[in-house]
Amino acid sequence: MAIVIVVAVLAVVVLASFGAVAVTRRRQRRPQLEPPARRPVSPPAPRRAAPPVARPAPTPAPAPEETLAEAKAEPEVAEREAPPVAPEPEVAEPEVAEPEVAEPEAAEPEVLEAPPRFRDRLGKARTLLATYVSAVLSRPGIEAETWDDLEEALIRADVGVATTAAILDDLRGKAKEEGINSPADLLEALKADLKGSLARADRGLAFEEGAPNVWLFVGVNGVGKTTTIGKVGLREAGRGHTVVMAAADTFRAAAAEQLQLWAQRVGADLVRGAEGGDPGSVVFDAVERAAARGADLVLADTAGRLHTKVNLMEELKKVRRVAERPPARVTEVLLVLDATTGQNGLIQAREFTEAVGVTGVVLTKLDGTAKGGIALAVESDLDLPIKLVGLGESAADLVDFEPDEFVEALFA
Repeated sequence: MAIVIVVAVLAVVVLASFGAVAVTRRRQRRPQLEPPARRPVSPPAPRRAAPPVARPAPTPAPAPEETLAEAKAEPEVAEREAPPVAPEPEVAEPEVAEPEVAEPEAAEPEVLEAPPRFRDRLGKARTLLATYVSAVLSRPGIEAETWDDLEEALIRADVGVATTAAILDDLRGKAKEEGINSPADLLEALKADLKGSLARADRGLAFEEGAPNVWLFVGVNGVGKTTTIGKVGLREAGRGHTVVMAAADTFRAAAAEQLQLWAQRVGADLVRGAEGGDPGSVVFDAVERAAARGADLVLADTAGRLHTKVNLMEELKKVRRVAERPPARVTEVLLVLDATTGQNGLIQAREFTEAVGVTGVVLTKLDGTAKGGIALAVESDLDLPIKLVGLGESAADLVDFEPDEFVEALFA
């Protein structure tokens, strides 16, 4: 019995010990089960929320200072990557200068083709005269109607009334003196008279060695003045002369551009001024450049507005005075006339001759008109030699005026 009591007491003591230990452990765990609000807020709490936003990787979140430093460094990397794009326009700049390399290709002038024949290009004028020539030849002898036909033919060909009368008076005297009584012989005598009247003039283009020669080209707009300068430059360059072109028609915007194209074809220097600038200064600069480079010729374009304007004629006088200053000399003043204008061209010729002393005539578009007789009128009425004629559009179609070939082409 005593033994049972002792065992029971021991069991109670053991159970009490285990109970005390369990209570102690629960008390030690109790603070961990309390709400976190009772604990002071610690800095690591925000650091747990930051990593998912800044970096999805499972690595520990960096310190706030490191995150800010990395954020500041990222724009700097972008700035260093952008500069290589900026220099691209600089790489394209050398391509803009490439047209300058093409200039030496025009250093040698084009080779002109063989000049055309007058007979091949004066078809319109010959067709007009053919009707009257046939009428004259159809008659058995020289009658009053024969003289009427010849007079009408010459007037319609734009020879002019006064010049026609003088030609026929000489022909009547010759026919009476030589006893000409057949229409065919009369036509041969007429051609001989026309050739004789055209053979007296000196048709060479004046050129003097030792200093730049200035050839001034004058005339109203639309006669082909600028194109004529280009063609003359091509001819002279082919003969071994070095050429400088002066775009002194500063009042027509397209004149300088047109002359520049011809200068490239010729291999010549071009001097041009500002639009609306002083033409005299352009000619002066062209002469200076020709003297500095030892050039032979200065071909000067001039203003081509209406010749009836007094101030324009005074302007041309000034251009000539400037061109005559040493070291240059004016050896030709060429009046460019459009053959299709007929007798109106004579009025222009008189005005320009009085203003600048025209030394010769360039008759353009002779192939495009039936009024080829204007050549006779220019030489007889104005006493000006026709030095060049235009028989077409190409550069080779500007040819020396050959009186015999011209007359034969009209009556062939």
